[in-house]
Amino acid sequence: MALMTVASGASVIRETVFESRFMHVPELARLGANISLQGSTALVRGVERLHGAELMATDLRASVSLVLAALVAEGETTIHRIYHLDRGYESLDHKLVQCGGDIRRVSG
Repeated sequence: MALMTVASGASVIRETVFESRFMHVPELARLGANISLQGSTALVRGVERLHGAELMATDLRASVSLVLAALVAEGETTIHRIYHLDRGYESLDHKLVQCGGDIRRVSG
């Protein structure tokens, strides 16, 4: 979904397993994403650019989606409640820095 937010055109995602899969959609919208939800289907219309914002991670997959979207967003993004990420991705911040990502972990 993160990739779809900046891709040209429209994309559709239909979720058939986890009913709360789209809990991160409002957070992506804070970055400027154009996503419409109707039941278990998300319609994602790509935007030219995303912009930094304060975000709240809701679960493991949503958290990594927010990180990826934040990496392409202009400006600074802060993602709170990243303990979800630590549960599923070992040293994700370090790995993304090695790939050229401008990312850092702060405590507070």
